[in-house]
Amino acid sequence: MKSANEFDVIIVGAGIAGMYMLYRMRELGLSVHVIEMASDIGGTWYWNRYPGARCDTDTMEYSYSFDEDLQQEWEWPERYPTQPEILEYLQHVAERFDLRKDISFNTRVETAIFDEATSCWRVSTDDGTAHSARFLIMATGCISEPNIPAIDGMQTFNGPIYHTARFPHDGVDFSGKRVGVIGTGSSGVQAIPVIAEQAAQLTVFQRSPQWSIPARNRSVDPDLVAEIKADYAGFRARNRLQSGAQLSHIPANDFSAMELSEEERQRVLEERWQLGGFPFFGAFNDITVSLESNKATADFVRDKIHAIVEDLTVAEMLTPDYTIHCKRPVLDSGYFEIYNRSNVHLVDLRATPIVAITPNGIRTSETDYDLDIIVLATGFDNMTGALLRIDIRGRAGLSLRDSWANGPVNYLGLQVAGFPNLFTITGPGSPSVLTNMMVAIEQHVEWVTECIGYMVDHEHDCIEATEEAQEAWVAHVNEVADQTLWVSCHNWYQGDNIPGKPRVFMPLPGFPPYVEKCAEVVANGYEGFVLS
Repeated sequence: MKSANEFDVIIVGAGIAGMYMLYRMRELGLSVHVIEMASDIGGTWYWNRYPGARCDTDTMEYSYSFDEDLQQEWEWPERYPTQPEILEYLQHVAERFDLRKDISFNTRVETAIFDEATSCWRVSTDDGTAHSARFLIMATGCISEPNIPAIDGMQTFNGPIYHTARFPHDGVDFSGKRVGVIGTGSSGVQAIPVIAEQAAQLTVFQRSPQWSIPARNRSVDPDLVAEIKADYAGFRARNRLQSGAQLSHIPANDFSAMELSEEERQRVLEERWQLGGFPFFGAFNDITVSLESNKATADFVRDKIHAIVEDLTVAEMLTPDYTIHCKRPVLDSGYFEIYNRSNVHLVDLRATPIVAITPNGIRTSETDYDLDIIVLATGFDNMTGALLRIDIRGRAGLSLRDSWANGPVNYLGLQVAGFPNLFTITGPGSPSVLTNMMVAIEQHVEWVTECIGYMVDHEHDCIEATEEAQEAWVAHVNEVADQTLWVSCHNWYQGDNIPGKPRVFMPLPGFPPYVEKCAEVVANGYEGFVLS
């Protein structure tokens, strides 16, 4: 008989992945407990409450597919849901399936140690509680550990400093304030136009300009919603055939930019620009692999930036000099237009880097900027940060931090050799951030559920990736990535945004082939794993 803190499964994280994993483990009839450091469910959508926070995947594709009644009944108001709308949806799911009763909130996992004598994971939390479980599932998220830059003098600033991923839940009033925003990634691009509408002055400190595409957010089309709900199963099946975060009802074009005349290229790109969102990158089938098609697409967006931004110098500062789509694509609502406002000033940190934060603001190599509020839109320690924050130790005390000292290594993005019964949901080495995250999460959760169910039915104690399979998989991920233009610039896919982080391409391009590989592994008796 198990004690109060002994479970079959412990899940770390109560975001989209952790909630669904909890639901599936209950279906298997296993005792399961979730540990979550926030005060409620939601993960990304609990923490990221900055102005303008919104999903960049269409609502009809960014929702659970496991319950027909749920997906038929829930109504989304807009094409791209806001953070409050997504959180409301997830809270509804938690209530509908009574998930909270198996979740410990306001609790942080500090250590997770595999006990070889009992084949169990010993998990300790910051409140001094010791837990144990046969299976440990990390649903900590790919984009969840904030990157707080080490800037001299940060503690001396007289005003508040907010990170977009840890924004006050009751919001911030920027009215009449002098605001500085550091960073122009996705969160910065979403927040900057909203802040500019409120602030007396807004100074944007930009390290790298972004290729950004208009989101074209709008109210949902009731006819389209009715069409999707009439065949939700088919719609979801088509979702899973998409390699990126495209819309399955707006398929990618199956031709190269180089197959068209210049006039035809411009027509196709303009059509996609007006559609807005990620379908823009489906204009051609080789944007991520062909320099010629990539350049044609980049030149089109470059011309758009120059047409929107009135000041030629500012337009040049906002125009990237690297391949388009190399960094994670950004969607915006009036981002470039905001630089035509008289209260917005852009600072190029490549020309004049930040030297320090002072009591009164930010000092660059050129001048001082007096500020009342600083917003850090500096992103995350992506893919590995949340996992390595926890002291995880496998066989013979092997530390995950040591195992990943030269970059993350694993098999299928699901397991690490030397760490039995430890699963990572959408871990490095899986498509994750290069596809629709909801689809990637559901595929991983369902694979892990099938695997654990198989182990229970066949009375296996442990499953562990082999060193050989892991080595071959890491080589495969790098081989696939090297065939793309994603490796042609500095980006967080390779950890370039974190000083000292090993430079390794972490996600795997290509979702459908990955799903086929996962199915093949199972069909071959969990090939690449040792079941004991």
